Amino acid sequence: MNDAMSAVILGIVEGVTEYLPVSSTGHLILASELLGYDAGRWALFNVAIQPGAILAIVVLYWRTFVEVLTGLPKRDPRALAFTRNVLLAFFPAVVLGLALGNVIDAMLENAVVVAWALIVGGVAILIVERLAKTREVDGVAALSTRQSVTIGVIQCLAMIPGVSRSGATILGAMAIGVDRKTAAEFSFFLAVPTLTGATALQLWKARDTIGSDDLGLIAIGFAVSFVVAIVVVRSFIAIVTRYGFAPFAWYRIVAGAAALIWLTKV
Repeated sequence: MNDAMSAVILGIVEGVTEYLPVSSTGHLILASELLGYDAGRWALFNVAIQPGAILAIVVLYWRTFVEVLTGLPKRDPRALAFTRNVLLAFFPAVVLGLALGNVIDAMLENAVVVAWALIVGGVAILIVERLAKTREVDGVAALSTRQSVTIGVIQCLAMIPGVSRSGATILGAMAIGVDRKTAAEFSFFLAVPTLTGATALQLWKARDTIGSDDLGLIAIGFAVSFVVAIVVVRSFIAIVTRYGFAPFAWYRIVAGAAALIWLTKV
């Protein structure tokens, strides 16, 4: 399989899984393992194509972003609260990401960690779905400072590959009483600074090793992940509003178990 086709496949995986509570990083690692790719070689690519999925959120929620950007200079209360909440939830990931960067990089090449994290995360989703007592919140701007910080701290669990950034954020929000739709949308908005920061950091670290061929592959993965993510996010809200997160929990458990079985035979 040539590199361009590999970039397309990994772009599809990124676009499908980035905003679902199933772990995009974990799936990219398992996909690389399953297809026999050199995990170290594609690690930077897997991070660098995330802006494609980020752009999908900006396009789908452009009205929200325009309202916030135009409201900030006017000191609109909802625009200020929205920005405050996203930044407060983003800050813990910055601190831990910089402090534990080498540890995180080491785990990114461990497919067994991913498999176990998928299973444990699936069980966690089922427990939260059953026990969490949520109430409808009037959007991300209505969250309190304490809720935003708590969600941000819980998001840091996603530094373990396979946990899922969106899954940790959504479950963390639901565990403290936030309704499914608001929890999912907060996860989307929080992804913008989180994934942008992570991508910028990795690209800066690898600035002296990126060649023109790498940039071409990243462009392919970016475009594919953008298109796929738009389709997936639109469907995701409809699914969780009607069926909840249990289908994703069972998928995680089955996928993690299958991955463990396959990895033990390799």
